[in-house]
Amino acid sequence: MKNKLFLSIYLGCSVFYLLITAFNQEEIARVVKPFLLPILLVAVYFSESFKTKKIVMTALIFSWIGDVILLFADKGEIYFILGLVAFLISHLFYIVLFNKQTIIKSISNKLSFGAGIGLILIYFSVMIGTLGPKLGSLTLPVVIYAVVISTMLYFALKGNYQWNAIPYNSVLIGAVLFISSDSILAFNKFYQPIPQASFLIMITYLLAQYSIVWGILNLNQKK
Repeated sequence: MKNKLFLSIYLGCSVFYLLITAFNQEEIARVVKPFLLPILLVAVYFSESFKTKKIVMTALIFSWIGDVILLFADKGEIYFILGLVAFLISHLFYIVLFNKQTIIKSISNKLSFGAGIGLILIYFSVMIGTLGPKLGSLTLPVVIYAVVISTMLYFALKGNYQWNAIPYNSVLIGAVLFISSDSILAFNKFYQPIPQASFLIMITYLLAQYSIVWGILNLNQKK
């Protein structure tokens, strides 16, 4: 199937991008980066039809817009803010996407689910508590963004208990990786520089997008 071909192409191009990033080939990386998510978008486009397909594609489009805008983040703070807004919109679409999937079963292990919610709240508190004093004029947009990504993770966690186990495990892993990528970016920008930050941000980000898309496509695959 064409979608599987493009998923493989995405992985191959991602490996190439990560290699040039690891070897600090920044100019080549800037050229390659805008072409990565469109490959994943094409993979979704060629997948069989399902009710939330357009939502997946919209989330990927706004993520791609964020990718492109953040290429110019060194030109001024406005580009960082616009990139933040694009990714925030992408996360909102992911929240809608996760919430609109078919529920297979009720949450039986409520203790484990509650523990997961607790971890999300701890994550949010630690992030804001640590970065808050460093954010300055960006405090409000970053806090709003943190609320949105934490909510996205909550719906991924909830789905992990309500949907088919294997594909939605992939979506939950993708959501965790996405938050990891955002957290590394935030700590690197606002707290202190992290060695190989660009590589760490992008490997978690690229794997996050793949894991979410792969999970949703498999979850909606016709039997």
